[in-house]
Amino acid sequence: MLVDHDAFATGRAISEAEWAAIRLADVLRGEDHGETTEVLLRYQRRLLSTTAVNQVTIVEKSRRTGMTWAAAADAVLTAATSRDAGGMDVLYMGYNLDMAREFIDTAAMWCEAFRDAVKATSVVIEDFLFDDGEKAIQAFRIRLPSGFEIVALTAKARSLRGRQGYLILDEAAFHDELQAVVDAAVPFLMWGGKILVISTHFGEDNPFNRLIEDARAGRKPYAVLRVTLDDALRDGLYQRICRKTNVTWSPEGEAAWRRKLIAAIGDEAADEEFFCVPAQGGGAVLSGQLIEARMSEAIPVLRLERPASWLQVPEVYRRAEVEDWCEEHLRPLLAKMDPNLPTALGGDFGRLKDLTVFWPLQTLRNLKRWTPFVVELRNIPFEQQWQIGRYIADRLPRFSKGMFDAIGIGMQISESFVVRYGSLRAEPVKLSAGWYIENVPAFRAAFEDDAIVVPKDLDTKKDLQLPVMKGGVPTIPPVRVQGADGKGRHGDSFVAALLAYTASRAAPVEYDYQTAADLRREDGDDDETSGGRALW
Repeated sequence: MLVDHDAFATGRAISEAEWAAIRLADVLRGEDHGETTEVLLRYQRRLLSTTAVNQVTIVEKSRRTGMTWAAAADAVLTAATSRDAGGMDVLYMGYNLDMAREFIDTAAMWCEAFRDAVKATSVVIEDFLFDDGEKAIQAFRIRLPSGFEIVALTAKARSLRGRQGYLILDEAAFHDELQAVVDAAVPFLMWGGKILVISTHFGEDNPFNRLIEDARAGRKPYAVLRVTLDDALRDGLYQRICRKTNVTWSPEGEAAWRRKLIAAIGDEAADEEFFCVPAQGGGAVLSGQLIEARMSEAIPVLRLERPASWLQVPEVYRRAEVEDWCEEHLRPLLAKMDPNLPTALGGDFGRLKDLTVFWPLQTLRNLKRWTPFVVELRNIPFEQQWQIGRYIADRLPRFSKGMFDAIGIGMQISESFVVRYGSLRAEPVKLSAGWYIENVPAFRAAFEDDAIVVPKDLDTKKDLQLPVMKGGVPTIPPVRVQGADGKGRHGDSFVAALLAYTASRAAPVEYDYQTAADLRREDGDDDETSGGRALW
């Protein structure tokens, strides 16, 4: 089932006592990162490791977590490196001149800290007029012995004309022409350049948030790094503050500091400023019109329900009855599927109030995801749920990946899938706010881009339309809608379809095969009398 986020405290909903307990548990598990001797905290190091392997990186962050400080270190290391080793000019753009000056001062500090790598006896900051093609604007520069330079100025798309290198766009949500600047920088990528976009959120409709949604939906090949206040605290931010201010750190002290910080700014502002939740979020994740546009009458929804007394029927009879049901209803549908196309499977599990839904999804040659059928189970014992689930998975053509709800009662069945199909093909999913934030945008994009087909079924539509955006997080309301049978539903088909779609986007499992004769030749034995063997 989809997580009701009111039941799981996240962000500012975590109380002072709860945060103190969380941080104490971190210390007891040895997962506290506050005592590191590293100059950069763990989330700051993650920024550098992300930009090292991605040409475009987007960072949505909490205010005052030192991401710009870390980006300045990245800038110096990049500009101080030789061309053969990947060095290049760095161009920094803030939304005003004060930001440019602050960044260049920070870069100068890093030049001093990295003196051996920079190979500069002294660092000189130049205040100069930068010609952007239309007029001269004030800017700041550091020239490095590598031949490259770091230039900091205010953001205008025309300033990138004729330039090449690494663009750092800071507090991007507050720029007047963000998309134009990003578009102007994209040619940097042709010659090995890079782009780093950093910002706190400034509204759901802001171009910065749309850039993140496009990246998470797979429309843009950009890496997204999310750092909330709580992420930073667990990586040692407040401990670093304590050392700077000569305060003794404790879990209780950190929790009190965190509470005061949130209280000082107010709830809604805290969500956006500290917890990466863009303001003014709301509305359905999928509109009814959009869902209906992706529906097909050719897709059946198979429903199986039994009375509570059925549990008292001997297991052998229940198993035989379900086997007959599978043979009659599922086998013909499975036999009609294209045997050459990969198929994913999603499963959301319930028992009494909630449904169990199995949702196969086959990737067609044009990359559209086709639903061959959907199975809904109501009041079916767990053993028979597993029996039906494995009947489907055993016969899916080229079964590539399955993802299954592993919260609460779903843990048992999801583990059974792992045991039978292996951890590479079956993945239990602990549904969480972070997981939904990462995966719902791509699912929604599939509907928007006509890249998925679902059953034309009233109850399925109600499930798909039920989740809403609440504080920037896809959330199912704590209400049940009435199905066509007069019984309650709670968005179970949405979760199963989302899991199936996410599984269909996962990297395929690769297998290799090597004959015994080849193995013997590698060992110096040319005897080829034996057969081959598979390497799994």
